[in-house]
Amino acid sequence: MSKFIYNFSEGNKDMRDLLGGKGANLAEMTHLGLPVPHGFTITTEACHAYQRTLSLSSDLLTQLDASIAQLSQETGKQFDSHDNTLLISVRSGAAISMPGMMDTILNIGLNDQTVKALAQTTNNERFAYDSYRRLLAMFGNVVYGLDEAAFDQVLTDIKRKNGYASDLELTAEDLKQVVTEFKEIYQTSDKGNFPQDPKTQLLAAINAVFESWNNHRAQVYRKQNHISENLGTGVNVQEMVFGNAGENSGTGVAFTRNPATGEKALFGEYLLNAQGEDVVSGVRTPQDVGVLKTEMPALYDQLAETAEKLETHYQDMQDLEFTIEKGKMFLLQARDGKRTAYAAVKIAVDQVNEGLITKKQALLRIEPDAISAMLHPEFDKEALAAHQILTTGLPASPGAATGQVYFTAADAKQASEAGHPVVLLRQDTSPEDIDGMIVSQAIVTSRGGMTSHAAVVSRGMGATGVVGAHELNVDYQAKEAKVKQQIIHEGDWVSVNGTTGDLYLGQIKTTEVTVKGDLSVLLEWAKEYSRMGVYTNADTPKDFQKALDYDADGIGLTRTEHMFFKPERLVQMRRLILAEDAEGRKDPLAKLLQMQQGDFYELYKLAEHKEVTIRLLDPPLHEFLPHDEKEVAEVSEQTGISTSKIKERVSSLKELNPMLGHRGDRLAVTFPDIYEMQVQAIMTAALKLANEGLKVAPHIMIPLTDSKIEMAWVRELVVNQIDQATKAAGVTLDYTVGTMMEMPRACVTADQVAEESDFFSFGTNDLTQLTFGYSRDDVGSFMPEYIKKGLLPADPFQTVDTEGVGALMKIAIDKGRQTKPQLPIGVCGEVGGDPASIEFFEQIGVTYVSCSPYRVPVARLAAAQAHLRQAGAETPALAAKTA
Repeated sequence: MSKFIYNFSEGNKDMRDLLGGKGANLAEMTHLGLPVPHGFTITTEACHAYQRTLSLSSDLLTQLDASIAQLSQETGKQFDSHDNTLLISVRSGAAISMPGMMDTILNIGLNDQTVKALAQTTNNERFAYDSYRRLLAMFGNVVYGLDEAAFDQVLTDIKRKNGYASDLELTAEDLKQVVTEFKEIYQTSDKGNFPQDPKTQLLAAINAVFESWNNHRAQVYRKQNHISENLGTGVNVQEMVFGNAGENSGTGVAFTRNPATGEKALFGEYLLNAQGEDVVSGVRTPQDVGVLKTEMPALYDQLAETAEKLETHYQDMQDLEFTIEKGKMFLLQARDGKRTAYAAVKIAVDQVNEGLITKKQALLRIEPDAISAMLHPEFDKEALAAHQILTTGLPASPGAATGQVYFTAADAKQASEAGHPVVLLRQDTSPEDIDGMIVSQAIVTSRGGMTSHAAVVSRGMGATGVVGAHELNVDYQAKEAKVKQQIIHEGDWVSVNGTTGDLYLGQIKTTEVTVKGDLSVLLEWAKEYSRMGVYTNADTPKDFQKALDYDADGIGLTRTEHMFFKPERLVQMRRLILAEDAEGRKDPLAKLLQMQQGDFYELYKLAEHKEVTIRLLDPPLHEFLPHDEKEVAEVSEQTGISTSKIKERVSSLKELNPMLGHRGDRLAVTFPDIYEMQVQAIMTAALKLANEGLKVAPHIMIPLTDSKIEMAWVRELVVNQIDQATKAAGVTLDYTVGTMMEMPRACVTADQVAEESDFFSFGTNDLTQLTFGYSRDDVGSFMPEYIKKGLLPADPFQTVDTEGVGALMKIAIDKGRQTKPQLPIGVCGEVGGDPASIEFFEQIGVTYVSCSPYRVPVARLAAAQAHLRQAGAETPALAAKTA
């Protein structure tokens, strides 16, 4: 018989895959002697078995009976007893935390009889019926799928009738009426009566938690956070402790450090006379946990000591859920806390400085893509000062975001798909809103605190977040929100400052941020522990300067064709292409030479002694020519060539498959003077700088090579120009001439190509296109369906296809280094800044990656992590938990 259930005393923190994160940590806290209510965990293996049969196995049911009996013995209470009633909670818990995405049911075991027994044994009728109404609502929504709004409406109507402002004002008699009306909701549905048998409640709750692994919101969350669909969830069955048992009871969430800023101080919120769902749902706005220091100082000290103990034990910032029952504290959860990217970096750096973790652990702890969130723009100070603050809430997740307001997740998603930047504005959010939250630039709620669902999820996704903006009055039916006399309609523009909690009307100008402070420290450590270099793709001094600000090692790819699209250059490029012979090309080539020389001079000067790799002209010539009658007329006027001749030339250059046609080094074969001009420009710029005291070693890349003989022909053309230039100047310069590996044939004959090439640089965009037979410009018509249906794990133009494209790359590297053991290998395609791809590039021996300037810090951290993992460094789970 398989063991499907583990008592908390049997597990530990290293059993996450089997017990789920929550179960493993409850077991660990039990071993640490912390006040954890008794309970047990049903394993993820039981979840897998349930998914196969959609039923609980007989082995599990047998073990469940035994575990409930043991729990009764441990607690001194009896399940389904009228004397000393054992009530239990059923909570989900996957190996990787998914806050709110799966289901929880509290107060299981209450029915029409046991609620009376609970009222009698506790001498608190109000508490008993408050717990019963909570079970009826949660069970109805989670297990039977009854509309949560129906239950909320009952509460709203009774409070309105009696003039109550809060649920806390409901009397025992009011709550009995609520229970009666809640049961009527069941009776009028197709589900029938609420089950009175506690065992039936328990089995239905376990089924519901297992089924929630595959609910829509959980699937969306896993996809967004790259969590495997195969993990499954554990189920934690635990003795209930009651935060709603009176004024000396309560519930709360605490973090050992501030999850928004990373500040080292106990941070959290709690509610008196409440259960946990009241805090995280945002329905009630809680108090700061610091208030406990005054109201219940001994309990605050206990919480602070426990927090410090757990952070030291787990070596990471912890998120704790606690309940106070009649003055006694219990811990219901400890997990690595969700945090913003800013907080993640600060916490990692601080913990290294505190001696709690090593630099290697700190580097492995941060999600590389989280760094992107730290480099998002901030509001321009002058522009911000010119706008009046509309209202202010709690700064749940920092950042600056501008977008159009939408009030439902569905509307937000639809607007985003139509290309609108979205700000989701709601009273509060629930897990059902995940589709809209994912697409939003910012999330704003009128209710809730810093540990509410909206706050936790916005931090986890790296979205700007403001919660508890109480002045906002949201009317979903009218699709508008009011702040005093100001009305915000759907589609109106607002700007959200998640750092201060301020909300503004209209769009506010933003400014770029720089790498500084703790992030600068972390990236220095990353450079220290990286093997791969991180270069940038840059075609202009502005792009290159931004990359240098992010400490790029140089330029891995300059696309020279991008330099020809400025209006004055495009005219000369068109004259060049429209010329009838070599003689006609001389004048435009001479003018382009002067322009290109200036381009290369500026890039080399900025680089100082860093490498700059310049790729010679790659795209088909037709891309530079006019495409309609209006453009043809304009070109005719600019060049003095008749419209008929222009049309004739355009027609002659037209190709059925231009990306497979007359481009790359094929242009060198047919129009050698174009490549000669570019090499002359490179050498003139290099020699000019040499005269100024800056020695440049040109790196020239030839695109689209597919054979040794072709590479040799073009290389000779390039080297002849270099030799002529250096001979005329009477100097010598070091240089390299390499090839862009983007043809499958070049990969499988790389040992031969390497004889004529000083370096390889993989152009993964074209290599992927030619390996799959996909047009990269047209994959949007089918790629989403391929990924949705599991035919591809990811878009291969965004994350390298390791089995196909990756296999060709490995063949090319191995063969190339058979010929030249020290052959430098680069990657300069789209995947050069993708962390998952960088992991693979480390494994196959890539020397450097080249990516867009804004991806340089991301790639730097990913390269360090890849090297540390390859070298077998300690590899704690990524704790940043940011998107």
